[in-house]
Amino acid sequence: MTVADVDVEILGIGAGPANLALAVALEELAPDLARRTLLVEQNSHTVWQSGLLIPWAQSQVSFLKDLATLRNPRSRYTFVNYLHQSGRLDDFMSLGSFTPYRSEISDYLRWVAEGLEHVAVHHHRRAVRIDPVRDPQGALRRWDVAFADGSTVRARHLVLAGGRDPRIPEVFRDLPAERVVHSSVYSERIAALPRDVPQRIAVIGGAQSAVEMVQAVRDDLPGCTPVLVVRGLALTPYVTSKFTSRFYSPAASREFHDLDEPARALVLAEMTRSNYAGVTPELLDSLYHQQYRARLEGKDGLRILTATEVVAATADQDGVVLTLHDRLTGENTELACDRVLLGTGYEPGMPAAVRGVGEALGLPELTVQRRYRVRTAEGDHARLYLQGVNEATHGIADSLLSTMANRAGDIVADLQDEGV
Repeated sequence: MTVADVDVEILGIGAGPANLALAVALEELAPDLARRTLLVEQNSHTVWQSGLLIPWAQSQVSFLKDLATLRNPRSRYTFVNYLHQSGRLDDFMSLGSFTPYRSEISDYLRWVAEGLEHVAVHHHRRAVRIDPVRDPQGALRRWDVAFADGSTVRARHLVLAGGRDPRIPEVFRDLPAERVVHSSVYSERIAALPRDVPQRIAVIGGAQSAVEMVQAVRDDLPGCTPVLVVRGLALTPYVTSKFTSRFYSPAASREFHDLDEPARALVLAEMTRSNYAGVTPELLDSLYHQQYRARLEGKDGLRILTATEVVAATADQDGVVLTLHDRLTGENTELACDRVLLGTGYEPGMPAAVRGVGEALGLPELTVQRRYRVRTAEGDHARLYLQGVNEATHGIADSLLSTMANRAGDIVADLQDEGV
């Protein structure tokens, strides 16, 4: 396929883990459909979590939860086969770890994308408009997707897997864009700053991404001593165990979808600390040891301001001034900085791009069925599938690597079921 106008059966927007898992499932379960499938990605190459692709950062998910293993352990697209083909299987085994380096997973995804036999993957293509096309009777017939390069792809079925929108708290939204860096773009934005100019850095947040940026920025900007602002009373680890891990299984996704709304809300509330607002114990230990050594050597170490929230943020000629509110004493103080790094996560609701497609369909709310298809009008010939944004209907693991292989299998089964 070229970048000219084309017609396909399935168009996947986003060529990250979710749609790559779908591509693998199509190649193994429905090769004819795979030959008529196109994935498009706005980045110039396949990369995972590029904003925090820190050399020492590890995944928090087992390598067995790759793009294929839980659905088909004999697949040629497993992470184990990637290690074997890369000549690192023995070395990885010697690590004694279930969690690969984040950069390793990113390279695994590149390896899969380059090794697909039937599904086409186009990079550096950004969708700018998605239009549902209806027949004279009003039934949804296909999707017309326009791209920034001027081309159009016409597809019968559309799969959206572009991820959720970064969460930028209201207090920071009026600051100059060059002064605010969300974790999703940390690496590229920090790399553009001069390393020989001292930087006053404030990091906002008390979860994994915030602490990773605190650790990374001291290496990326030598001489920088960041200030970490945490709303909670202390940095805390993820609340996980071998018993809570079952909520990150494909079976749990199926069970969750069958629950009523109050039960779903209960499960999500109970499981929040297993995925959000926590830090890996290893990273917490490293941070504490660094603080302790700094005190031991009489040096200025990392400042962590707990029970503190930012209530105002203003820009001046020297940078940004944050007004900090101590939640225990009620006192307000000011903190001057050059950059604000946001480890504030992602918006929990449907992304703006997905909502836009729903509005084009005339659907104020999107109802996602068990096999990840959006419920549209009876008699529609074209379908819309959502990946990675269905936590409200499929459980807390939906945005993670945990269930992707089986989810892809579910979508392929639904695509093959013309009678549903």
